[in-house]
Amino acid sequence: MAAFPSKRLLSSQHLSSQLISGNGPYPQPLGLAVALNTGIFVLELVGGLSAHSLALIIDAVHNLSDELALICLWLAYVLAVRMSRGLQRTANVLNSLGLVAIRGVVIWQAIDRMLHPRPVVGWVPVVVGLLAAGGNFIVARTLRGWSQTNAAIRLAYLHF
Repeated sequence: MAAFPSKRLLSSQHLSSQLISGNGPYPQPLGLAVALNTGIFVLELVGGLSAHSLALIIDAVHNLSDELALICLWLAYVLAVRMSRGLQRTANVLNSLGLVAIRGVVIWQAIDRMLHPRPVVGWVPVVVGLLAAGGNFIVARTLRGWSQTNAAIRLAYLHF
């Protein structure tokens, strides 16, 4: 394979050669995405708990599942090739399981909130939600360019 168009997804042979040589470009944008997503998670969790906002708490848990998937994806590009394919699959499974778990928590908390309503501090969810949306936009922009050349990063980009 002499050269490949940038719009094409990388073949596993090319990815393997990048991982073995340590020249793969992917850890840097994935590391930035992990850092940004960690900030979003903490912001939403603290904001949700302080404002009694179920929406922010649930989105924080959702971002935690995204975080675990991004960490696995980042590790897949940092560690050996043999481990990387399994970690990419693990990232996808963790993200899916996280979404299923969130569904259960949402139903449980929604029933609890209907039985025992709590006041929500109105401005906190709005401000935190806007900041988190901006953070998610930056994460998506960070992954966008690399999503054109790598299927796993494309999946993460499309999720954001």
